[in-house]
Amino acid sequence: MDVLLYTVLVVAADQISKHMVKLTLEPFQSIPIINNFFDITYVQNTGAAFSILRGQMLFFYITSTMVIATLIYILTKISADKHGLRFVFCLILGGAIGNLIDRLRFGYVIDFLDFKVWPVFNIADIAIVVGVAVLVYLILFKDELLEVFSKSGR
Repeated sequence: MDVLLYTVLVVAADQISKHMVKLTLEPFQSIPIINNFFDITYVQNTGAAFSILRGQMLFFYITSTMVIATLIYILTKISADKHGLRFVFCLILGGAIGNLIDRLRFGYVIDFLDFKVWPVFNIADIAIVVGVAVLVYLILFKDELLEVFSKSGR
């Protein structure tokens, strides 16, 4: 149940925020929040991070679907008492689902968090980056993942 809840919360926060941006702004329009530092800017991103692979939608559909399926499989292997580890994978899963929904609905991902010194991004991206960063930490400094896969016969 926790997996479904965490994933749905990430997807909901992502999709609601993008919906509000789409209702409020025209593409490339900005609302300054903190002068010369942070704006809400509506960007239609047909690529991945930093707009790499722009326009390669089939690649993103296939890759996103494979990542989502793999994350769901991994989540089935993590015991219910490993709440932190499950949460990390839910962050990544929710972010992947949120961006895939955009690609399927619009043919692009809605990005809007604009810190001026960094490419514009969204809540799904934050969830993925935080999830992956914590996962890297767990891989490097903890044995939780090793436990999960050694018990499953890997």
